[in-house]
Amino acid sequence: MKQSLPGISKMLILSIAFTIVLVLVRIVYTNDLSYIFYGWNLFLAIIPWLCSSRLQKHTRIDFTTILLLALWLLFLPNAPYVITYIFHYELREPIPMWYDLLIVTTGAWNGLLLGIVSLMQVEKFLHIFWGKRWVQGFVFTSLILCGYGVYIGRYSRYNSWDIITKPQHILLDSLHQIRHPFQNYHVWAFTALFGIMLTIIYFTLQQLKTSNTSELV
Repeated sequence: MKQSLPGISKMLILSIAFTIVLVLVRIVYTNDLSYIFYGWNLFLAIIPWLCSSRLQKHTRIDFTTILLLALWLLFLPNAPYVITYIFHYELREPIPMWYDLLIVTTGAWNGLLLGIVSLMQVEKFLHIFWGKRWVQGFVFTSLILCGYGVYIGRYSRYNSWDIITKPQHILLDSLHQIRHPFQNYHVWAFTALFGIMLTIIYFTLQQLKTSNTSELV
């Protein structure tokens, strides 16, 4: 018997489909491809969620789970990266601004939610093997690295696969930023603040998940 999708998976698919439909309707109505990039970038944002979902079927650390974790961490910044597309929000007639606002906000929400859900799934998997403090340290480190990944994607214009195709470029750029932190203060300010924002959001949602209704009133 085929197992049905969990509730969160159904809502994620529905939410992503809503954004894609908004974009498609806009393209058909205006013959303008301004927001078509949401399709590709939401696909990239889905990859870490697919990796973490696959992890839920494993109960031990082996080559497969290490590969899934590596792919998950590699593509994780693609999820919150979608938030930065709010920079593209502007009046583009004849579409009203409120319609494009729906596109950029739902797109940002989908990217953020995909990243958060995938991290929760990875955290659940790691709790099988690690203690609470180690897992929380991993979560926080992942979110800070995510902030750095978003920076180099948005401003250095690297893609996730560039770590395979252009590893020397990324390594040299990162070493330069580490060796000259004050010269590259904007890199570390963005990384720290974006990572802290993600951390606050993540642990807030964690509290909501564990709190009962009476505690929210």
